[in-house]
Amino acid sequence: MIVFNYEVVLLSGHLDSWDVGQGAMDDGGGVAISWEALSLIRDLGLRPKRTLRTVLWSAEEPGGANISNFDLVMESDLGTFSPLGLQFTGSDKARAIMKEVMKLLAAINVTSLEEHGEGTDIDMWMKAGVPGASLHTADQRYFWFHHSDGDTMSVQNPEEMNLCSAVWAVVAYVVADLEEMLPR
Repeated sequence: MIVFNYEVVLLSGHLDSWDVGQGAMDDGGGVAISWEALSLIRDLGLRPKRTLRTVLWSAEEPGGANISNFDLVMESDLGTFSPLGLQFTGSDKARAIMKEVMKLLAAINVTSLEEHGEGTDIDMWMKAGVPGASLHTADQRYFWFHHSDGDTMSVQNPEEMNLCSAVWAVVAYVVADLEEMLPR
């Protein structure tokens, strides 16, 4: 029997529709790592205290959700290159907790927690006070592919995507398994 907790940690990416390319870097990679993160957690038999939900947006800037139940909203929207850390928006207390969470990723050298989580799909939640995180990657080449004929699966590096999935899985699971929601 599946039991749903109504407190939620959200992982997300979106599918852009453009007349060129395949949308692999913007943002099929974010969709893939969000799905893979939940698959990893399931395959490991882990069950956090809160519900983990992946949303694969088909339109940016959604709305209408009950934000009081959202613990953390996460979006990957600037490519799935080698992960460096997270960009985070939230209270000072939430930031202190997230710094501790990021320390768990020292083995793969992804411990950076920077200011200003961003993402068009999660922006409304962050503006309303829900802590938000965006994946920060070594994205210097992102605009080489963004909305171009070059935005195909061939530009995705499987090792980098695996690392991004690992970051997403660890952060989502640990936050979802905390005793309390992140402080607003």
